[in-house]
Amino acid sequence: MVIKLLQAKLHRVRVTRADLHYEGSCGIDEVLLEESGIREFQHVEIYNVENGERLTTYAIKSLRESGEICLNGAAARKAMMGDHLIICAYSNYNEAELARYKPVVVVVDEGNRPRRAAVR
Repeated sequence: MVIKLLQAKLHRVRVTRADLHYEGSCGIDEVLLEESGIREFQHVEIYNVENGERLTTYAIKSLRESGEICLNGAAARKAMMGDHLIICAYSNYNEAELARYKPVVVVVDEGNRPRRAAVR
């Protein structure tokens, strides 16, 4: 059996920019991608803490150590600058992988810098 579980979560990052006319995606500081294990172009689910909006898109790299979280295209309509987001990536795991499965949760400070990354 294969089961889809949380791979990684960026917890309470803040939106720093939105670009309605970009073709789509979510720009994420390269450091946050590395800390979480989320890959560029990977499918992500985004949950807006302030307004309850939920959306699906893919991650792209933003400038390293910029703290940037940028919603692009239609996603730019789902949040305002400063809104807190939870960005989650999910992956499929087989029975053998489940034995060592542990998701990564990255908690950030007010500048979207990793405060800690914890394997749950």
